[in-house]
Amino acid sequence: MNNVQIILSGESLDIGACVSWIMSPESGGIDIFIGTVRNATKGKAVLKLDFEAYEPMAISEMEKIAQQAFNQWPVQKVLIHHRTGTLQVGEVPVIIAVSAAHRDAAFETCRYIIDTLKQTVPIWKKEAFEDGEVWVAAHP
Repeated sequence: MNNVQIILSGESLDIGACVSWIMSPESGGIDIFIGTVRNATKGKAVLKLDFEAYEPMAISEMEKIAQQAFNQWPVQKVLIHHRTGTLQVGEVPVIIAVSAAHRDAAFETCRYIIDTLKQTVPIWKKEAFEDGEVWVAAHP
């Protein structure tokens, strides 16, 4: 499908390229969610995050989410990019972008995609602190 772009990569995600790809003359609304590595969780300083994925299943699940989005909302394009590997504070592990004729569809679809991705896609996150590491359960 030329209206869906899904990438799971160990390389840095390119926000500008994502914005350029999602743009279309039919779209009156574009919603973009950019997840970043924050510097603290529950009052503890975060040193880094490690993301691991079961790639074949993760890609398949992201494709399913994109198809569900097209089935539920009148959207033109869907982009889902996710990083794997070690990320430092401030880096971008996930970008979700949706274009639609109207903003409501773009907003609703973008939220649905990120929430569903966190619940169903086999990507795991480990937070590293000064006093140890912990695997984080997926939650919206």
